[in-house]
Amino acid sequence: MKNLKSFWPLTLMRKALLAIVFVVCGPAFAQSITMASTTSTEQSGLFGYLLPEFKKASGLDVKVVALGTGQALDMARRGDADVLFVHDQVAEEKFVADGWGVKRYPVMYNDFILVGPRNDPAGVKGKDIVQALRKLAAGNAEFISRGDKSGTHAAELRYWKLAGADAAKGSGYKECGCGMGPALNIAASTGAYVLADRGTWLNFKNRADLAVLVEGDTRLFNQYGVMVVNPARHPHVKVQDAQKFVDWVVSPVGQAAIASYKIGGEQLFFPNAGK
Repeated sequence: MKNLKSFWPLTLMRKALLAIVFVVCGPAFAQSITMASTTSTEQSGLFGYLLPEFKKASGLDVKVVALGTGQALDMARRGDADVLFVHDQVAEEKFVADGWGVKRYPVMYNDFILVGPRNDPAGVKGKDIVQALRKLAAGNAEFISRGDKSGTHAAELRYWKLAGADAAKGSGYKECGCGMGPALNIAASTGAYVLADRGTWLNFKNRADLAVLVEGDTRLFNQYGVMVVNPARHPHVKVQDAQKFVDWVVSPVGQAAIASYKIGGEQLFFPNAGK
């Protein structure tokens, strides 16, 4: 009995230690990566749909930090992210060329739209985004700009430049320095115009009197890309796990998952990996 009594506390101790190791380290499927991405991919609801599918396939959690594309790229340059999922192709290609990213992969696309009051006081309705912005500037119409160095903001500035109004956008032009959802909320509450990505618009519930006024211009094409942060710059990057996400999202399974995400029967994003 003496030997048994001495054995029993030892057994309990071993079980306690195993429990502590399990809690601290967690099971294998609790491993995670950090992804810097855009507010549009988050606020459209895409990640809420897509990432659980990735976890089923890989066992990996993805912690998303939703920012404007410019801020997401800055976050990755600081080494605070493992993978990027953004939508400013020029900035993305420079990010890779400068050695911050391993390789850029196209993933999917949708389009930008110009949203505004349903009665369209500036008379911009149509397919020409450049002509629409000229009318907004000439009429000093209320316009809410993201003003946050996001992919949407970068696209908006390109369109203003094409319109010849990049330095004179009218007295109604306001920058909110905010994400896509808050910018739409401001436009809805003030009756202003705003450039939005279609994905966030379709998932946006507080539309008030807003309506889509300009769409269908080929210049409104909105491409998304994904890339792993370069471990040569930041050795702590979880490059293997990050690459698992990239490989999955551009694979036929990941691309099919993107295509199947719909709201009210309408597809939000169109996969185009490898094209």
